[in-house]
Amino acid sequence: MWLDTATLGRTTGLTGLMGDWAPPILRSLAAAAAIFVTLGYLKRGSSYQQISSMLMMTPLKWPLLGGHCVLMAAFAGLSVPLFGSKLSGLSADMLTGIWLVVGLAAIPLAVFAFMPPGLCVRLARSTGGIWVYALAAGALTLLAASLNRPLWKISTALTFGVVKSLLHPFISTVFADPATRTIGSPSFNVQISPACSGLEGAGLMLIFGILWLSFFRKESRFPQALLLIPAGVIVMWLLNAVRIAALILIGNAGAPAVALGGFHSQAGWMAFIVVALGFSIGVQRLPWIGTRAPQAAGPADAAKSNPTAPYLMPFLTILAAAMITRATSAGFEWLYPLRFLAAGAALWFFRRKYAELDWSFGWLAPLAGGFVFVIWVSLDLAAGVHPASSIATGLPALTPAARFTWLAFRTLAAVVTVPIAEELAFRGFLIRRLMSADFESLSMRKFSYVSLLVSSVVFGLFHGDRWLAGTVAGLIYALVFLRRGRIGEAVIAHATTNALLAGLVLFTGRWYFW
Repeated sequence: MWLDTATLGRTTGLTGLMGDWAPPILRSLAAAAAIFVTLGYLKRGSSYQQISSMLMMTPLKWPLLGGHCVLMAAFAGLSVPLFGSKLSGLSADMLTGIWLVVGLAAIPLAVFAFMPPGLCVRLARSTGGIWVYALAAGALTLLAASLNRPLWKISTALTFGVVKSLLHPFISTVFADPATRTIGSPSFNVQISPACSGLEGAGLMLIFGILWLSFFRKESRFPQALLLIPAGVIVMWLLNAVRIAALILIGNAGAPAVALGGFHSQAGWMAFIVVALGFSIGVQRLPWIGTRAPQAAGPADAAKSNPTAPYLMPFLTILAAAMITRATSAGFEWLYPLRFLAAGAALWFFRRKYAELDWSFGWLAPLAGGFVFVIWVSLDLAAGVHPASSIATGLPALTPAARFTWLAFRTLAAVVTVPIAEELAFRGFLIRRLMSADFESLSMRKFSYVSLLVSSVVFGLFHGDRWLAGTVAGLIYALVFLRRGRIGEAVIAHATTNALLAGLVLFTGRWYFW
């Protein structure tokens, strides 16, 4: 956000040119690079493997990497006056030119520090004419950027019209101002901004559809399977209009905080997930589109035909329930018990599969959980700033019985279902899946440093602004788990941490830990 070219305040000269064209050019270069690497790997995978093997034997060029760091430090230093002050005239253009040269010069130094120029040339030659497709993808990205603004405008106007039509059967007097794109009832109305026009969701669905059909091209019938892409895009765009209409109806019914809070932030993602699941089912279940035979739906058969499901479904049901509980809240998640019940149902469904796992544990598990608790609290105290918790304001509004029930389910979820679901997903599944698609053929103690680190970082990122504490916790849980390959070790360590945090919250009122 700091290096936002819109803040430069110049519309002419080199600075103005950079402000107008640098962002779309950067996006087109990223698209071209992604296409080049992906197609190159798919078509020339053996050459990539050879070059990768040579790189493993090539020492790092520390002087080049040092030069890169020096140039990046200079780049950051030049960014301060360029983006932090209102320069004008020739001085601004000169500073912009130096800034660009320094930043661009840092890139090849970083590349050559890891990959010598000779290997770079060999890599380019091994890919043949793929660079043509990559440049075409970059050019199309640049063209899409130039069409971006008119598309936003058209989509916003169409969304406005659809929402207006959807509201008429439910609201006697629809307040609609086409000039400002404001629509709703006289008592509650919203403005449809370009970001709410539906293009973002349609774009997400377009990307998802292309990726899905690429990954499952052998199980799809072409060209009819291609019809799913425009169908998914259209449905996603229409659901965005439905989302806005529902938001207005919720606000008009007397719950504006829910409409503008939880529902507004979650309904779009919920719609995308529904359409994406529908897309996936369409590819796999419809004989006219997919070639895969229908699969059994029983717990034992489901675990056998899809070994991933028992490890991921409890965690995914928690995420799905969280979307629902947040969408129906104005801050305080009064439906939080739904998370516990959803995870419990998934765990019960796959209980036969879990009976095959080793749930035993030793003294190290609770000790590791206590250690993570100390790290978690210490890092939180070091951060200093704690946002206001909706729990502190929401609980007093409940009756004593409802308050006790909510706290009981919140504690049970933290100590029971969440540790089991997350350890199955991140330690039981992800560590091995990052090494092999046939992850169940690997021992529970099998790991690589990459899989260990990546699974821990992903686990940390799911904890939001506490990502660092979450990553450290993930590493410790993984080490406890891998020591003997027992899922029970990781679950007990995780449950111990959460139980101690729950006790801290309940006895001290530090709701921000939840």
